[in-house]
Amino acid sequence: MAKTNPFQFLQQTRAEIGKIVWPNRREVLLTTVMVFVMAALTAVFFFAVDTVINLGLRSLLSAFG
Repeated sequence: MAKTNPFQFLQQTRAEIGKIVWPNRREVLLTTVMVFVMAALTAVFFFAVDTVINLGLRSLLSAFG
């Protein structure tokens, strides 16, 4: 890879920064809501799995105890 001087590096950096497309307010809001929805669904899923495992272990231990 060819080395560039600091001035060229700054020019290239500014050009790359200019290519960034920032999300608007609506996109940020939708993404935030989706993250919270997915977190809630994940929490419910793991709660259900934990409950099933707990019930299974309790019944298994009560059968031997």
